[in-house]
Amino acid sequence: MKNFIFISPNFPETYWHFCAELKKNGLRVLGIGDCPYDQLKQELRDSLADYYKVSSLENYDEVFRAVAFLTYKFGKIDWLESNNEYWLERDAALRTAFNITTGQQTQDMDRIKHKSAMKAYYAKAGIPTARYHLVREYEAAKAFANEVGYPVVVKPDNGVGANNTYKLKSDADLDYFFATKDDNLYIMEEFVNGEVRTYDAIIDSKGEPIFETGNVTPQSIMDIVNDNDNSTYYIVKELSEEMKDFGHRTVKSFGVKSRFVHLEFFVLKEDQPGLGKKGDILGLEVNMRPSGGYSPDMYDFSNEVDVYKIWADMVAFDRTDVPLDRAHHFCAFCGRRDGKKFVMDHNAVMAKYGAHIKMSGRIPEALSGAMANQMYIANFDTEEELKQFYKDLLTCVE
Repeated sequence: MKNFIFISPNFPETYWHFCAELKKNGLRVLGIGDCPYDQLKQELRDSLADYYKVSSLENYDEVFRAVAFLTYKFGKIDWLESNNEYWLERDAALRTAFNITTGQQTQDMDRIKHKSAMKAYYAKAGIPTARYHLVREYEAAKAFANEVGYPVVVKPDNGVGANNTYKLKSDADLDYFFATKDDNLYIMEEFVNGEVRTYDAIIDSKGEPIFETGNVTPQSIMDIVNDNDNSTYYIVKELSEEMKDFGHRTVKSFGVKSRFVHLEFFVLKEDQPGLGKKGDILGLEVNMRPSGGYSPDMYDFSNEVDVYKIWADMVAFDRTDVPLDRAHHFCAFCGRRDGKKFVMDHNAVMAKYGAHIKMSGRIPEALSGAMANQMYIANFDTEEELKQFYKDLLTCVE
């Protein structure tokens, strides 16, 4: 029996489905987390053969000892994964230390965690990216900003989500940034007026996709976080052949095997000198895990499949027998921010859209920065219905 260690299997809450499907496929699933065992969902407890509680997942030595204990108790560990961006480097370090060869190692982290290092692999795939500068000295940063023109975007070169991401519109903004920034190494990029679209897939051991979809984020996640705004994105009804091509080239260039991917691209909203024409696609960044929050469930709703099973099938069998030729839909996420007075209250939303709603409820505090506080997830068959849903849910009382 193969042993699979799942790091932090209780977060996000729906990740227990990954563990359940692994168990159904005959793997021994072992959990390591900082949540007391008796506070885990019953469905997760039923999926785990053992669980090792640590006081903090941030403590590498403690997590290392947990893996060592589980190795002593059950034998060699065949897989170790969290499917969580925050723990990717930790996962890789543990795999390297315990010779777990089914996932990325420490030496792989630079190109998939540092935004500056990603640029060369996009170039290898023939995919353009925004010009950039690693921020170390004020004068050099100012010279770059003046060269490409304001606004510019600065963010940690190795960062998660849109945390500490800012749009600088002038030398005065640059001065303030240097006066207040932390000790992280930041990357500065020319501003791209583009819509973020993604290629999301489960990739087998040969680097081939066994499931593909994508999403569209009409708003900037940076603006959602910095402006404390509502949040919207949706899973596409059909992934375009062009986006599939860009996704396949990126997967090949980065050498992706045996994992979920969430690859982000800009689609230009207008011609931009030095970048391309309206509609051109640029590389943004790679994420070697599923899209965050409730996206795996949205993949399911949109494609009428079970991606938790597809992923577990990839792990166990390197293929899946889940039918992929089902009807497809747009699946919309709408996050409403507390403190705003919306025209439609919850009862009104459910009265009009109840037949379309797949999930609704409060968003955990850990996710609320980028996703707001109250969420609704709904399926639609046309873009017109999708747009009306967002308009209805986000219109506020004047």
